[in-house]
Amino acid sequence: MSSSIPYGRQSIDEHDIAAVEAVLRSDWLTQGPAIERFEQRVAEYCGARYAVAVSNATAALHVACLALQLGPGDILWTAANTFVASSNCALYCGAQVDFVDIDPATLNLSLEHLTQKLAWAERQGCLPKVVVPVHFAGQSCQMEQIRQLSELYGFAILEDASHAIGGEYQGQAVGNCRFSDATVFSFHPVKIITSGEGGMVLTNREDLYQSLVRLRSHGITRDPAQLQGTVDGGWSYQQLELGFNYRMTDIQAALGASQMSRLDSFVVRRRELVARYRAALAGLPLRLPEELPEAKSAWHLQVVTLDQAAWRKPLYEALRSQGIQVNVHYQPVYLHPYYRALGFLPGHCPQAEFYYDRALTLPLFPGLSDQDFDAIIDTLITNLSEIAR
Repeated sequence: MSSSIPYGRQSIDEHDIAAVEAVLRSDWLTQGPAIERFEQRVAEYCGARYAVAVSNATAALHVACLALQLGPGDILWTAANTFVASSNCALYCGAQVDFVDIDPATLNLSLEHLTQKLAWAERQGCLPKVVVPVHFAGQSCQMEQIRQLSELYGFAILEDASHAIGGEYQGQAVGNCRFSDATVFSFHPVKIITSGEGGMVLTNREDLYQSLVRLRSHGITRDPAQLQGTVDGGWSYQQLELGFNYRMTDIQAALGASQMSRLDSFVVRRRELVARYRAALAGLPLRLPEELPEAKSAWHLQVVTLDQAAWRKPLYEALRSQGIQVNVHYQPVYLHPYYRALGFLPGHCPQAEFYYDRALTLPLFPGLSDQDFDAIIDTLITNLSEIAR
């Protein structure tokens, strides 16, 4: 067994290194042609019309919300079981945020709870302007049904697919925006593919695309069709709105584009490891997430839900002390001190809290060797047996 096994790890090969080196030897380190190549590769893979690369997925969520015209007086809803970026993006825009409970089987946003909450919000006059379904651990939410609800209640849909590039829903790639206004991916090193840091927004809407391109670069355009008033010359550019420096570099984009050539093989290996986990952990006092019949997860994470909350801390500490760097994903966002100060209280999303108290994330990445996998299983079974006695 390796001396330490992380819960996630990037996979970099010589082709990736050569791609980055080529950019370093080129004339463009940023705002160059590697950006568009990466965007095109992701858009073509997913089947979306447009893709806009940015510095990270948090930036992607932020500019996507702004492009959807989320602002003061508006409300964004997202799943309680997610990283804080899924809701912080609303606060960046001056909007309010609320949370939807999860399905205990899939650990994704609960369609039943969303339906009930929307009916309640309509009566109260506080419907969301944007809903952010989070494809937790790599599995798509039930997007067709969420789309039907959006048509009934009038909200925009922003898919947080940070975990899910390479996943499928209804036989098509996650990210095609068939049932949403936009989709966000993350390329952090522990994600399915990496650009070091990086994110991307995909959309089929030209108006959103044009806004996203401006917002990632200070709100500035050089497009003659968008310039206003008198244009001084070919050097002219204009700031049309308040944007940000959320650009991705060509160095990052070259790595990301190179990684796309191995995306399918990464996902195949992840699915093989998840199948092995399911077989090896059968009969133990824990549960694994269920996969929807209409979805194929990209399996960014292998989480388990222990039968008893009291087992989580001692098991976490025992495994870590023996070199298996397990983790926990996620504490419900509203339980963080910042959100409690906004008025959120325990009990807001009971299923998300129940899961969090028992959650443990096991190592899962393409480079995980069979020897290390066997060591994880043996160590987990031995320690869980002792703790659960």
